[in-house]
Amino acid sequence: MATKRTPSFDSHNPATGEVAGTYPIMNAKQVSEIVAHARTASAQWQKLGFSARKKVLLSWSQVIINRIDQIAALISLETGKPVGDAKLEVSIAVGHIGWAARHAEEIMRTAYRAPGLLLSNMSATVQRSPLGVVGVIGPWNYPMFTPVGSITYALAAGNTVVFKPSEYTPGVGMWLEETFNEVAPFADVLTTITGLGETGGALCTSGVDKISFTGSTRTAKIVAAQCATTMTPVVLECGGKDPVIVAVDANLERAVDATIWSAMANAGQSCIGAERVYVDERVADKFVELAVQLATTIHAGAPGDGNYGPATMPSQIKVIQSHIKSAIKDGGTCAYGGPESVKPPFVQPVILLDVPEDSAAMREETFGPTIIINRVKSMREAIDLSNASSYGLGANVWSKRQGKKIAAELACGMVAINSTFSFAAVASVPFGGVKDSGYGRVHGPEGLLEYTYARTVVRTRFNVPLNLLSFKRKAKEEKLVITLTRWLKGRFG
Repeated sequence: MATKRTPSFDSHNPATGEVAGTYPIMNAKQVSEIVAHARTASAQWQKLGFSARKKVLLSWSQVIINRIDQIAALISLETGKPVGDAKLEVSIAVGHIGWAARHAEEIMRTAYRAPGLLLSNMSATVQRSPLGVVGVIGPWNYPMFTPVGSITYALAAGNTVVFKPSEYTPGVGMWLEETFNEVAPFADVLTTITGLGETGGALCTSGVDKISFTGSTRTAKIVAAQCATTMTPVVLECGGKDPVIVAVDANLERAVDATIWSAMANAGQSCIGAERVYVDERVADKFVELAVQLATTIHAGAPGDGNYGPATMPSQIKVIQSHIKSAIKDGGTCAYGGPESVKPPFVQPVILLDVPEDSAAMREETFGPTIIINRVKSMREAIDLSNASSYGLGANVWSKRQGKKIAAELACGMVAINSTFSFAAVASVPFGGVKDSGYGRVHGPEGLLEYTYARTVVRTRFNVPLNLLSFKRKAKEEKLVITLTRWLKGRFG
């Protein structure tokens, strides 16, 4: 009798198309069993306490550092990005592991709250408790840095984690589980499941206590709908159409260098990558000139050859191509490159100018090595156009004197002034967006607290004659409360 084969899928080297690995497609039953094991392990993981969990996480970070060449090579293999970029990704991820491990206890410490005059005989506290089991669904563009921003903070808070990596980068996900298990005190604290969309859907409805998802807005809506059937809360980190605002007093050389890197690095496959530039018309010609000069020195290619790699997800090529054509059809012009720059699996740098705001190229996330530069008459116009997007993830502002003022008016979750991507590397600040860019936060204190729930505890310290929460309450006591309310204008609450 023939043995029934387990369904599987292949991951590929996007630069060559060669098979990088073969992995099982886990079904709903398997996912449920894994979640059940993680549920059992969560009680033990919580009992370890902050100090012991800190030691485990720091040991894990050391393993990763010691094997950075190994994991960087694997990331490069599955995504096509240069090995140097992969090492930078790993380094930043390790920084987040260390920060979460070292700060979880102080951030989750019991908070004491003032009970107010009326209940001054009470003690009021808020405790933070881990949720239990957290499901993490990761992306392929930063297959280590991004999921670690959820995994590590959830683990540090006392949860166990079931991780579903992208089907394009399953090897990185398996490597994270394997290295963690080398330092884990027992099994099932961090488990990786592999598969396609159905496997991710099974995780959403498996009964985990929260899902942390990173991916497209379209998929995020599906994830949120699936989670709603089991009342599972979600953190959604979705796409962006990040603007760059360049004021007349900007350091143009630095602004151009950072903007072109932000737009082109990782083949433009960054949710916080620059996609549209609003530059003061008084310095626009110089900005475009410098941008084109820089673009001529950059090219896509396989790791070891190009400044950036191929499109990791082949279907994204069609989106990039359609946006370039739409921009031109709608009235934009090419300052560098154009439709001919798309040579699958690579896309060479493209700089577009004066693209109308209603063009799909301006409204939708391109996720490729392209940048649109539009002129504005004022910073007011730049701010208004930036905020008109349905997205609200990150933004970059270039100005020597107006940076803080402009940043304060932008409808987005993160702003970098005279820098780019910096908010992703600072572990102490939250990462996330608004509008179609999602909700909830990873990183920082807010990221730790996302994987906890608040428990309010109010305790009677001593008894007082005035007992309002009783059927024995007297009319004169009610009158006293009303008098105090009027006199103190609600300040005793």
